[in-house]
This record gives sequence, C-alpha cells and structure tokens, in this order.
Amino acid sequence: MADPLARPWTVFHPQPLVQRSPSLWTVEDQVPGLPGATRTMTVVRRDDGTLLFFNAIPLPDATLARVQALGRPAALVIPNALHSLDAGAFTQRLGLTAYAPAVALEPLAPRVACRPIAELPQGDDVQVFTVEGFKTKEIVLRVRDTLVVADVVTNSPHGPGFNGLLMRLVGFTGPTPRLPWPVRQRVQRDAVAVRALLEQLASLPGITRLVPSHGPVVEQGVAEALRAVAASF
Repeated sequence: MADPLARPWTVFHPQPLVQRSPSLWTVEDQVPGLPGATRTMTVVRRDDGTLLFFNAIPLPDATLARVQALGRPAALVIPNALHSLDAGAFTQRLGLTAYAPAVALEPLAPRVACRPIAELPQGDDVQVFTVEGFKTKEIVLRVRDTLVVADVVTNSPHGPGFNGLLMRLVGFTGPTPRLPWPVRQRVQRDAVAVRALLEQLASLPGITRLVPSHGPVVEQGVAEALRAVAASF
C-alpha cells in the first residue's frame, strides 16, 4: 500500500549550502506545514570521497549540482521515522542507500526502502550512537569534531506571532538547546538512558560543534550545552 504521506521531489524554501568544516556542510529549510519551524540537512564527505546525508531536503538544481560536485552521493541516514517526509524522493533522485533504526524499517517501507543503521560502515570519519531511551531508537552521528542530532537536542529560538507563541508554550523553543517536552512525551521511554547518552556525548573528546536538525548550529560550549540538557531531566 502506498504511503499517503509520501510526496514527490518538492523544493520548498531551502537556504544556501553552508560549509561548516572541510568535510561537512548544512542546508536549512522551513518545515512544511509548520510555520516558523526549521529543519536542517547535513552533508558529510567521508574519507572514501562519498557523500552521506543526515535528513533529506530537496534542493534547487543549482544547489544540488554544487552538492554533487563535493563527492559521490551514497548514503542517507534517516535518524527516526518522523524525519522521513522527503526521504523517498531524495533517495530516488540521488541514487542513495538509506539507513534507519531497525524499529523504523517496517513503518518506512511504503515510503523508502532502508537498510538497518547497523549496516552503515563506520570509521574514524563517522560513528553511530543510538538514543536507546527513545521508542524511535533515534540516531546520533559523530562526524569527526561534530555531533549531528535529530530530536534529542533542538536549538530553536522563540519566534514571533501566534505560531511563535504556540511553539513557546508547548516547549519547542527556548533561548538555549533543549530536549523539548513534546518530544519527551511522544517518544521517550527511559529518561535515565537518555541522560546517560547525553552525558556520554558531552564527554567525547574533540567535539567543537553540534548540528541539530531543528535550530541554529552550536559552535561554542557544546559539552556544557549537552550537560545542561542532561541535567534538565
């Protein structure tokens, strides 16, 4: 049965490609259907020259050509099933192999064929962590000096207007990185395990950058920010 939420390649309002390190780039876009909310795709050039994508955001032709010039597109990491709106079209357009948490493979099947994240080759350039305390078994990537996360840490500031007020009231936005209360309510099953992972990530040596899927990139005080989120439990 076809997935009613699947959609064709649809370019929304992506911002320009931004280089964050010699081997990592990001693109920010709005979240379709959720005014004021943003989402981020991370592009990683691996040691073998291939490209890995974390989240999927369709791009205009000029930006897509720039991305393809960085290396050979090879893999898409879908960090959880909630981050799969454009995964099917993106995977098909770029000829990618998609990887997702094992618990997401069946729900995602109508939208995009995925391999379990355990099959993603790891190395010095990319390491995989799992948010075991989430029902979604969300994926976190370490890319050299950068952590790339989905919903376990967001960094969305307060926005204007009614939508901004609503996002503030339900706890999605704030002045500092956070694990939003609605996320905890929806997918968290073991707060102790989530806190332990955040503290583990904060203790990783050499981390200087945090790329959340929602909100601005954190370039300073990453360990302190992660420990503050852990302490909020």
